[in-house]
Amino acid sequence: MPELGDDMLIFSDLDGSLLDHDTYDWQPAAHWLRRLRQHRIPVIITTSKTACETLLIRRELGLEHCPFIAENGASVALPEHWHTHADYPCKLFSAGYVEICAVLERLRLEQSFSFSGFSTLTDSDVATLTGLPLADAKRARQRQASEPLLWHDDDAALQRFIHLLDRHGLALTQGGRFYHVMGKGINKGRAASWLRLQYQQVTGTTPITLSLGDGPNDIALLQSTDYAVVIKSQSQQHITLGEAYTGKAYFTHDTGPTGWSEGLCHFISDNKKREVCDE
Repeated sequence: MPELGDDMLIFSDLDGSLLDHDTYDWQPAAHWLRRLRQHRIPVIITTSKTACETLLIRRELGLEHCPFIAENGASVALPEHWHTHADYPCKLFSAGYVEICAVLERLRLEQSFSFSGFSTLTDSDVATLTGLPLADAKRARQRQASEPLLWHDDDAALQRFIHLLDRHGLALTQGGRFYHVMGKGINKGRAASWLRLQYQQVTGTTPITLSLGDGPNDIALLQSTDYAVVIKSQSQQHITLGEAYTGKAYFTHDTGPTGWSEGLCHFISDNKKREVCDE
């Protein structure tokens, strides 16, 4: 088991994980965030949210010193103290947003698919769908390399849609509320592996990695790290990681940030563990 003080990287999903699915509250995880910050262990937000959204959340959580992964792995934003890195300030892995939306509109017209993407919705629509304040909904629509959408067609049409996306070099990922269209081969796990390599090159050490997530779009992330915390989902979506993760994956009993803290209490030990986990 890793210990506080080890070279570690923690990758964390937001909605339904570090943030409550309904209220976006993170206070049940505050004690762990504080201890990780004291031990200089980066908590790397890994989310379907945009960079514009995540910058504000990162500041609220006190993680300004950490990089973050946005839009389900389509981009990695680097912190200011990495200003000499070749990819500073942002590494993009996916096709651009305008290109993705053009393909989607073409498929909608040619195949009569029924779906709603953020590019065709208003800020008010997105606020209603997500429960976000209007200003936050506006930030959610400021995208770089992926398009969230609601699917209104049947399963047969969905499979045909996925096949056609593949022919255009795009893929569909299922998130907690939306499907997400992005470049093929793009996922949170690939971005996390890239970022881990950057840390190795900067520090000269190989950090222990731990990830936390609750949805199907977190599976690649959870499978990319040394240890994985599968947080209980409010939607009861069942996640399996395979036999290779026996003993390396923990499935929480609680949801959201309470489950997030539960997972860290399971894996990370130090001489104040009981104090931290009983707060």
